[in-house]
Amino acid sequence: MTQLTPQSTPNFTQLADLAAPRLGGRVLAANDDFFAPKENLLKESKPIFIEGKYTSRGKWMDGWETRRRRTPGYDWCIVRLGLPGVICGIVVDTSFFTGNYPEHFSLEACDLGTAPYTQESKRLKDSATAWTEVLPQAPLKGDSQNFFAVANDTRFTHLRLKIYPDGGVARLHVHGEAVPDAKKISRPEIDLVAVENGGTVVTSSDQFYGSPRNLLMPYRAKNMGDGWETKRRRGPGHDWVILKLGVPGTIQRIEVDTAHFKGNYPDRCSLEASHVAVKPGEDFLAKHPTWKNVLPETELKANFRHVLSKVNDVGVVTHVRLNIYPDGGVSRLRLFGRASTTAKPTSRAQGVELLNRASPSQARAMLLDCCGSQAWVEHMLSRVPFPDTASVLDTADQVWAALSHDDWLEAFRHHPAIGAKRAQKVQSATARRWSKNEQSVAQQADAVTLSELAKANEEYRAKFGHVFLICATGKTSDEILSSLRWRLPNDPEQELRVAAEEQRKITRLRLEKLFTS
Repeated sequence: MTQLTPQSTPNFTQLADLAAPRLGGRVLAANDDFFAPKENLLKESKPIFIEGKYTSRGKWMDGWETRRRRTPGYDWCIVRLGLPGVICGIVVDTSFFTGNYPEHFSLEACDLGTAPYTQESKRLKDSATAWTEVLPQAPLKGDSQNFFAVANDTRFTHLRLKIYPDGGVARLHVHGEAVPDAKKISRPEIDLVAVENGGTVVTSSDQFYGSPRNLLMPYRAKNMGDGWETKRRRGPGHDWVILKLGVPGTIQRIEVDTAHFKGNYPDRCSLEASHVAVKPGEDFLAKHPTWKNVLPETELKANFRHVLSKVNDVGVVTHVRLNIYPDGGVSRLRLFGRASTTAKPTSRAQGVELLNRASPSQARAMLLDCCGSQAWVEHMLSRVPFPDTASVLDTADQVWAALSHDDWLEAFRHHPAIGAKRAQKVQSATARRWSKNEQSVAQQADAVTLSELAKANEEYRAKFGHVFLICATGKTSDEILSSLRWRLPNDPEQELRVAAEEQRKITRLRLEKLFTS
């Protein structure tokens, strides 16, 4: 955690405010808002102070303010993010709260996945909901913007702000990168750079009058201040902004909207694109990207939405550079196209982060594909987030070893018999594909061997009551048949433990596939 002064505004403020009301952010509940309503907390306008204005309860304040606490504890409020995503930094603004600001605060977050709003209140109150401490208790300054960087790549949907012991906060801004559901980015055409699809700002030449992140916002701009505008250029050159697409894709159509910009719109614009793999924390410009021309210099009109369909096909790209000549303002940029089916999203989800940032329902499905024991899955979910892949694999082994025999047998039922296509329990498409690949070598046997294998499987099931389980990857049918016959004389307890060890191997292999596929 890093706190900065307003004079050293961090880069994360270039990112969208995931809690902004225009993106769907909302304060759901607070234990107290006696002096000033909780809804003020997420307002996008700057806080104001009106001298001499009072309500029936006291001084009117443009923020959230609780009464004076006379008992131990803290006050809190719960926020629903408008866009689920990764939080990169927050701003706790205590503007105009001087003798009544909280001395400390902390922030927790959780991911409720795609649960409908009708279940939201119940799940937020449920003791089983896992809250992650995003920022531990930290001091605040009064009448200030308090900046805090966040080092956590987990996807979140809700926040719980705690203030110690009481007081007032003018605004809470939650800057980060949206992490959309897979269904949204798999549509035939999406806006590849839209904030709701994970689009973000990398850097710009100038943003004197308006932030470039406004380019990516939904809906048309409400006024001239709701766009990206640079100062008047007095020398040679032109202004530009570099944007990261939410998901790599092919650009098919461009919209450049100069709504509300009349005497200050750019004379022309152009668009370039590049494909660069950038890991979290890496400097994009240090990669020395090669830019390809998508849209040549094109004349613009004042206060007009330009729909530009004649674009150059430069293939799958991850970043774009919008150039404006020589300066001026643009309210919105839309880059419509198809998300790549082979490239991975440009967001931070790589390796173990695919699990850490998944919604609870998505993470549960991913783990269930690796091991069919519900108890194993729930224990693994309780350990999220994991620091690295090795930690996941070690935890998987430890959890598996501690389960009951019934839990082991439940996992076995999610595997088809060697040579069969269907398991006793329904498998997902991913689990069926993995099972098929694991048995691919064994399936190449001749008809006689496969028949003998089927008979031995039936004999095994009749004796032990469960499917014969073996880590079949790379094994021939003859090798599998030999192992089956060798294990048939085992007593049930001994064989259960042998089969459990084979399940452990299969689970590890599938987890490794999950993080490298």
